[in-house]
Amino acid sequence: MLKHVEAGTLDVAYLETGDPAGWPVVLLHGFPYDVHAYAEVAPRLAAEGARVIVPWLRGYGPTRFRSPATLRSGEQAALGADLLALLDALGLGHALLAGYDWGGRAACVVAALWPERASGLVSVNGYNIQDIARAARPAAPAMEHRLWYQYYFHGERGRAGLEKDRRAFCRLLWQLWSPTWRFDDATYERSAAAFDNPDFVDVVIHSYRHRFALVEGDPACLDIERRLAAQPPIAVPAITLDGDADGVSSIGGTASHARRFTGPHAHRAVPGVGHNLPQEAPEAFARAVLDCRAGRIA
Repeated sequence: MLKHVEAGTLDVAYLETGDPAGWPVVLLHGFPYDVHAYAEVAPRLAAEGARVIVPWLRGYGPTRFRSPATLRSGEQAALGADLLALLDALGLGHALLAGYDWGGRAACVVAALWPERASGLVSVNGYNIQDIARAARPAAPAMEHRLWYQYYFHGERGRAGLEKDRRAFCRLLWQLWSPTWRFDDATYERSAAAFDNPDFVDVVIHSYRHRFALVEGDPACLDIERRLAAQPPIAVPAITLDGDADGVSSIGGTASHARRFTGPHAHRAVPGVGHNLPQEAPEAFARAVLDCRAGRIA
């Protein structure tokens, strides 16, 4: 069911399914995807007694900024603040937080800084909090070429390219990042409609510039960014996932994040799966959520 709630700086649009009195889980999508990434995960969790909340992130779908004066920031602190505000607006003292890409980052931020609000964490690609102070340090060449789209967005040519044909651009990323996933036109278009949000381009461009310290963040998020700069550990029960066909991140890189998790933690590789793991492997993702909730972390 489509619902709306005023949460912090946003009017958040979200899908809700399952028992309203069930155990709460928030599922968070990434760039460039939307809530349909969880179309097969949500009913699996609802069948296990969950109250499933799946919001569109800032800049996506029917979610809107409440004020034209709010900076259209895509920084990690803003994503974390949005999630915290959503939990408050829904009256959720805590919830199991699960996501990937931008959504996984929001979940990691809340789990690290407000652990009492996260009963557990499922994060694709591991510890997803950016180390902005070290962002200028080059990675290995084999990793650098995967980040071409980020460097493209650093210039005005990239902004213009995304603005001119966001559907074709984002479809290319789907193909590159999930080379084994044979999605059809209807599947892509169902999510691509979310990119028509009037703030999509501004939020995306700000995100990929801020993470390299090329632009200032939202002053309202400054304290959160300062706290994140310390690379805080995550102590809540956590399961991290990677697809071994992910065209953005490598399993070896994120498996090394284990030291960032100081509570119960397990890392799982999912064979033959790319970056959009919940949509490509819904059973594996749902199983991780259920195992995290039950304490089956191994």
